[in-house]
Amino acid sequence: MKKMLPFAFALVIAAAGSAFAQEELNPDAPDVTKIHVMQPNIDGNARTAHLVDETGVEPQMELVDPTPGNEAKFKAASNAVNLTYHGGDVINTAKVVCIFWGPTWASGGSDNSRATTIQAFRNQFGTNSHYGIITQYYDSAYISASNLAGSQPDWFDTTNALPSTGNVTDATVQAEVKRYVSAHGTNYSTVYEVFLPKYVPGTTKLVYSSDGSSTSCGGPGLAYCAYHSSYWNGSNYVKYSIEPYPSCSGCQVSGWTVAQNMEHFMCHETREAVTDPLGNAWYDSTGYEADDKCAWTGLFTENGYGYQPEWSNAINGCKQ
Repeated sequence: MKKMLPFAFALVIAAAGSAFAQEELNPDAPDVTKIHVMQPNIDGNARTAHLVDETGVEPQMELVDPTPGNEAKFKAASNAVNLTYHGGDVINTAKVVCIFWGPTWASGGSDNSRATTIQAFRNQFGTNSHYGIITQYYDSAYISASNLAGSQPDWFDTTNALPSTGNVTDATVQAEVKRYVSAHGTNYSTVYEVFLPKYVPGTTKLVYSSDGSSTSCGGPGLAYCAYHSSYWNGSNYVKYSIEPYPSCSGCQVSGWTVAQNMEHFMCHETREAVTDPLGNAWYDSTGYEADDKCAWTGLFTENGYGYQPEWSNAINGCKQ
């Protein structure tokens, strides 16, 4: 997510985009937004599901013995802190548009089957129990558990070239989202999620996301795996996320496919973009958003899709 932890701030002054009627999120808000990141699994030992009882509940964990081979030994954290509400808006009825950037995602491309799997994941995610956990986080209205696919189409962008350096800055991500909304209109209840390929087309140069000196897999300063953020278009905030290719061990789960790792990113970023779209809604006293609190612990697959647990205030712990 891009509560990048630590927070990075970007001043964004953008041209106004077209919009159709949706819920308005902080229309008078200032044009300074936060980038919220999903941190990498630095030790390389992603913890797949363990210690989950028949209710599907996993307690918040901390390592007892970090010795290689013993990393599955956990105990309940002594100071698990619930999320608190800070007054900002959530996205009550969210939608997700997938923007697949580069020719490998398109029909006949090497990543096309992954793209269609990611779309299928999106289409079932909003109505399953793993998304439904976030309905406990609300503003003046509840979050609806509904299909995340909306009336706006996904985009396979084979026209606009990726940067030749492979470095996709936050400004570059915003420019790609702006191209989409210029053609299709802006829905302020939508998270526009940009998926990057592994390589710059026709080369072996890795594509990566960057925010200042911090980068995703493929870049020189691994600090995050994915992020969500927003930009001000002159009348409201446009929400988006970046899902870089999981080309390094710090952003992979051993034994998972590329699509499952990217579904993991999408699960994390989408739920956080819905519960804390502007960095002023639901997070804990340390600044962690809901998925941050359960990152890289208890990861699991269901029906072939990759997930991570979500923090639940109701049980004071991580829940599948």
